[in-house]
Amino acid sequence: MDSLLLRNQSYNRIDSTKVKILTEVYRQYMRMKDADHVEDYVDRTIQLAQQLKLNAFSAMAYYRRGLFYHGRTDYLKAETNYKNAIGEFTLTKNLDMIAGTYLNMGAMYANIPDYAKSLEVNQKAIAIYERLGNDLDMASCYTNISSIYQDLGKASQSLVYLQMALKVFAENEPNGRGVAVVYNLIGSAYLDASKDELVKMGTNEKDRLQIALFNFEKSLSIAESFNDKGLIASNKQNIGNVYNELGEDDLALKSYQRAIQISKGGDDKNLYADCLFALGSFYLKQKDYENALVLYANSYEIAKQNNLLEIKKQTALGLSDIYERLNKYDESLSFYKEYIIVKDQIFNKDKEKEITRRQMQIDFGFKEKDYQFKQKITDIELQKQVLLAKQQQQELFLKQQQLALSDKEKSLQRLTFLKKQVDLEIDREVQKNKFERAKLQSKYETSLRDKQIVKQDEQIKFDWRVKIFLTVAITLVLLTALVIFLNQRKTTRLNKIISSQKRELEQLSRVKDRIFSVVSHDLRTPVNSIISFIQLLEGGTIEQAKLTKYASSLRNNLTYTSTMMENLLNWAASQMQGFSAHLESLDIEKVVADVIRSLQELANQKGIVINNNLKECVHCKADENMLSLVIRNLLSNAIKFTDTGGSIFVDATVVGDQLAIKITDTGVGLTAAQITHFNKPGYLGAGVSSLGTNKEKGTGLGLMLCRTFIGLMEGEIQVQQNPSGGTTFTIILPR
Repeated sequence: MDSLLLRNQSYNRIDSTKVKILTEVYRQYMRMKDADHVEDYVDRTIQLAQQLKLNAFSAMAYYRRGLFYHGRTDYLKAETNYKNAIGEFTLTKNLDMIAGTYLNMGAMYANIPDYAKSLEVNQKAIAIYERLGNDLDMASCYTNISSIYQDLGKASQSLVYLQMALKVFAENEPNGRGVAVVYNLIGSAYLDASKDELVKMGTNEKDRLQIALFNFEKSLSIAESFNDKGLIASNKQNIGNVYNELGEDDLALKSYQRAIQISKGGDDKNLYADCLFALGSFYLKQKDYENALVLYANSYEIAKQNNLLEIKKQTALGLSDIYERLNKYDESLSFYKEYIIVKDQIFNKDKEKEITRRQMQIDFGFKEKDYQFKQKITDIELQKQVLLAKQQQQELFLKQQQLALSDKEKSLQRLTFLKKQVDLEIDREVQKNKFERAKLQSKYETSLRDKQIVKQDEQIKFDWRVKIFLTVAITLVLLTALVIFLNQRKTTRLNKIISSQKRELEQLSRVKDRIFSVVSHDLRTPVNSIISFIQLLEGGTIEQAKLTKYASSLRNNLTYTSTMMENLLNWAASQMQGFSAHLESLDIEKVVADVIRSLQELANQKGIVINNNLKECVHCKADENMLSLVIRNLLSNAIKFTDTGGSIFVDATVVGDQLAIKITDTGVGLTAAQITHFNKPGYLGAGVSSLGTNKEKGTGLGLMLCRTFIGLMEGEIQVQQNPSGGTTFTIILPR
């Protein structure tokens, strides 16, 4: 591009070379898909070419710009440029390019669709190609006409034109794009054919999908050989349609998604919108209305922006259907009205008459050519007969004895000739009758369509009244249901509160029973131990070693009893009315350090190291006594359930306006069931205690008391299992 622009800038002469340079510049911008620069340099080329009367260059500029916008689905600009190109090609008498432009316009009008215009320009192209003897491009016209017949629901007639086109393309380029396009259209003809059309095509409903799939896969194979992305996407979409009808949902979904992926990156908005619509129809069949709605809406917007009437009609009807199923009747009616409007734009009485007239002209033209071909064969036969007669006449002069026989032969030949003439006249009458029947059939179908439209209008009005009535009725039912629902929800909420209170009372009752059990059992044992120890002291006969051993055992029992009594008294206080936490800003490092000092001897007995990783001046809001008790209980449990030589870590992390205190041990840890039970919001504890690693006893009240006090301090407490072993308790308090 840079080289071309530099060359254009340096070349200042106004001649044909300048026109050629400008032509190469705009063609390069077309390859780069730069629409603004394409417009600029095409206009420059046309202006200079017309100034120099080089109409061949201006004609090609218009034609290529038409192709450029045709590929981008900007059909309005494409049509304008195609028409200007025809005018310029007419000045140069370039019949081949005039026909080629008509051919492209035929494909463009079929995509919009405007079938009357498409048939008209295809008919013009065919007439020129017949004069030029260009069978290959005439075959392209056949494919255009076949696609129109498919859209009009005449698959059997479409198949006739496709077979003629395939014969020409296969002879010239067996693996070319033309063959791939024809196989694609043949597959579509079988896929979309009605039962009556299938009969005319010589097949049945059972075999049509397999025939269609065979042709699509054949087309796809050829298209992939030269990487035609548009044709690949079209075949993927059609294969998805076949799998959808066969019930192969996974294969269908993959084909649709692949078609959208390929067509999305191309300039053919018509193909992309059609692929979106196909996947939307698939989701609608699956009753996935959310995805179907998004895809239909995207397809509708593309069709609306590019004036693609057929896709706009289909998507409007699809959106109306989805909104009706979602009970959004206003949106449904709005899109249904849009569907009727677009349908009328595609088909009205004048357009239908024009389409029918063009169809008959084209079909009659082909039949007339067939008749002329037969007539030509007949004339040749007659010439042969005349030559034979002359030869016989000469033989008569030589052999007079065969005169009678020759006269009979001549009479017989004359009768044969007359018979052939009569047969030809009969054929003409048959063709004339068929034409008249086709006209009558067209009028009858038109009248039926008019009646259907009137009936649909009446049905729409009736549906509107029914929808209004149903809307009012549904509104009343919904209001009644809302009142009932609110009452039921209120009742349900009260029942939940009562059930929650019941569970709490039952839990407290179990805790109370456990406490009485602990008090009745665990207080009796140390008291009896003290009595026995005093009796031994009174006897005075106990040895010093035994005395020390008994004293140590008694001290352990009394330590456990003291801890139990402290927890019992604190728990009892927390259950009293008016008991509340006194929240103040605490230096958490000092609180934890005091607790660790009180438990250091207990930890030293098991060789456990308590690591205080807290930094100074880290504050949180809490009740000092409550927080000390909570940390003491958690550290006591950590010492109790950690093996000799283990470690305990105390850390703190600031998270926003909260402080998270973590106490981690390397002990035996809790089970998954115990962790889940503790982390439940309604946990009150069951008062059950387990023995420590050195058979240490517990009260069973520590964790319940921790949970209660943390709640009073407006905090949270959680527990989780360490991957490497042990347990981590996390206390979260406000700062």
